[in-house]
Amino acid sequence: MQSVRQIAWEIVAREGGFVDDPDDPGGATKYGVTIHTMRRLGVDLTDDGVVDRRDVMALSREQAVEIFIAHYFRKPRLGLAPEALQPSLFDMYVNAGSQAVRILQRLLVQMGFAVIVDGVMGPQTAAACAQAAMPDPMALRDAYGVARRNYYFRLADRRPASRKYVRSRTGGKGGWIRRAEAFLSPSYHLSEAEFHERVAAWG
Repeated sequence: MQSVRQIAWEIVAREGGFVDDPDDPGGATKYGVTIHTMRRLGVDLTDDGVVDRRDVMALSREQAVEIFIAHYFRKPRLGLAPEALQPSLFDMYVNAGSQAVRILQRLLVQMGFAVIVDGVMGPQTAAACAQAAMPDPMALRDAYGVARRNYYFRLADRRPASRKYVRSRTGGKGGWIRRAEAFLSPSYHLSEAEFHERVAAWG
């Protein structure tokens, strides 16, 4: 099983370098760490008393990894989830914050577990996860991956500016969908025809 640090390094590699996309609510971002996160944590890398775009640009891969481990894995207690689920849950937490846990909690509710959908990985959610992961943890991981993919689709349905993250310029699967399917068994990947059918209403 991968270590938390190995997963964090993979997330950094997946996120890529510096971007400042006006359609991204996260604002200036590097290796998946947003300017809002750096301001919240007080990461002033230029030592000028202000956390701005220059600080984001100065962020190193190593610093991003440490931020992810401390604030996106340990602080939200993602280690309480079954090991098979942790890479996808951690990756989604970096991408969407506590929404990652809410997606999991909604899935558990659909499976019949009495959990509160509050975005907090507490004892109740952890216990439900442990039960849902038996006898096949990979089945829970795949169910979460599908739920995560559906979340991206619904977000893009509501917010046209986000569709470029779901559908590429050439009409194929965009970064969000490829990211979700990276944690899915191949049999659950959408075919190109299925993907095109799902996004056809977008024009």
